[in-house]
Amino acid sequence: MWAGFAAYLGVLWKAPRLGPRVVWGAIVVLVAGFAVAPVLLSHDVYSYVDYARLGARHGLDPYVHAPLTAPGDPAYAEVTWTETTSAYGPLFTLLTYPLAWLPVGVAVAVLKALAALSVLGTAALTARIAAWRGIDPIRAAAFVALNPLVLVHVVGGAHNDALTMLLAMLAVAAILRRREPAGGAALVAAIATKLSAASIAPFALVATATSPPTGRKPDRWGGFRPVGRLLLGALGAALALGAAAYLAFGWDWLHGFGLAGENQSRTSHMSIPITVARLTPLGAEGVRLAAAFLFAALVIYLLVWTARGGDWVRASAWAAFGLLLASAWLLPWYLVWPLPLVAISRDRPLQLLTLALTAYQLGARIPL
Repeated sequence: MWAGFAAYLGVLWKAPRLGPRVVWGAIVVLVAGFAVAPVLLSHDVYSYVDYARLGARHGLDPYVHAPLTAPGDPAYAEVTWTETTSAYGPLFTLLTYPLAWLPVGVAVAVLKALAALSVLGTAALTARIAAWRGIDPIRAAAFVALNPLVLVHVVGGAHNDALTMLLAMLAVAAILRRREPAGGAALVAAIATKLSAASIAPFALVATATSPPTGRKPDRWGGFRPVGRLLLGALGAALALGAAAYLAFGWDWLHGFGLAGENQSRTSHMSIPITVARLTPLGAEGVRLAAAFLFAALVIYLLVWTARGGDWVRASAWAAFGLLLASAWLLPWYLVWPLPLVAISRDRPLQLLTLALTAYQLGARIPL
């Protein structure tokens, strides 16, 4: 991991001189290599398959029934969180249902391929947006796709955070290109995959609400204001996804979002607040509350700054990074949440802090 991190820093330093062929070649080869490797360091991907099999094969709602309900299922033997119902969005759950009819190993391979393609797509989108914003696109792509936590945990572990961020970056790209309806729809799709994408929404909303009219003629979305176009696109996607989720799960799918929020009642060894509590006389609960207060203050400041004309992409990057710092439940693959936003933030201190957080988490989840 440390050797990979050193190589990663070297590529970031020399990316313009290496050129797009070398950098993109390294990205494709390494992402593909970790995609075909065995599942690494986390068995969450087996939970994805088990939830799909609960719904499609056993007729059980994965937002109500945990894997323990069907201990005889072939996926169950590899599931870690056997007593936990699904904490994932309804879009992702519905997308995995067809995998229930495949052998477990094949379903896992499909999800690994999806994670790899999502990382490649996110890197390509990040490079494209970076070029729009006057940033070196090669370095931006490498910043995302060659990060060792992304390769080992996101691709190697086949986590759905990769798909979440691909959809989120599609939303960012659409909003930056003044295609607000598509941006709103993509953002809702990202949130319906995993709740972590919601941190982008308030900044996109404030930015479009304070931007001038587009000057376009009225179209099928109606009106001229960007914020109205964003909300209409989001509303249309929310109604479509909500209807599909209701038909499949009733209102139980809302429990998944609640469970995701309840993770803050847990603690992970490598989270920043818990580390501070462990190394100081301060109690864990007090540190956790202080971190939550500081994060709320940061978000309020960033929203006000955005409303006054600040760069909403940069504000989103700081908010996503701040969320990781404040979280009592920090896992290494969560770094992919801020990573593409940080790559296009035009904020060198934030990029250095993200590299420092990467180094801090290099040993996380690796058995000793």
